[in-house]
Amino acid sequence: MDLKEIQNLIKFVAKSGASEVKLEMDDVKITIKTGSEETTYVQQMPMAAAPVMQQAAAAPAAAPATEVAPAAATPVASEDSKYVTIKSPIIGTFYRKPSPDKPVFVEIGTDIKEGDVLCVIEAMKLFNEIESEISGKIVKVLVDDSSPVEFDQPLFLVDPS
Repeated sequence: MDLKEIQNLIKFVAKSGASEVKLEMDDVKITIKTGSEETTYVQQMPMAAAPVMQQAAAAPAAAPATEVAPAAATPVASEDSKYVTIKSPIIGTFYRKPSPDKPVFVEIGTDIKEGDVLCVIEAMKLFNEIESEISGKIVKVLVDDSSPVEFDQPLFLVDPS
């Protein structure tokens, strides 16, 4: 089961109103619980008798489950209120470049339009391109290259004007 299938399952459960769903397959166990604290647990059991790896991802109760791309864009409630924050749609490792020998996707001052790739986030050995949902100019990059990011963590500030 890949990351997109897991995320689609989370969205489906969130929309269905079910309080708990358990799914067990050969090498994957997934438990999705909804309510005041929406939590998703994913356990992958390797074929060998190695220790079980567990990954937990928390999603806010008011929002539907995570999306891989495009990234969520929400207004900032601070002195930079004219700027829009682009947040991480998934947990993973943030990369500004498509590969180490390539240039960065965007710099401060770069004009972007809807659908432009801003960065990649590696999650479970999959590289997910994060696309912009808005047009504007990059004002600030909030995360260092090769840093771990959490769900809904601010990545970029964009001036939409």
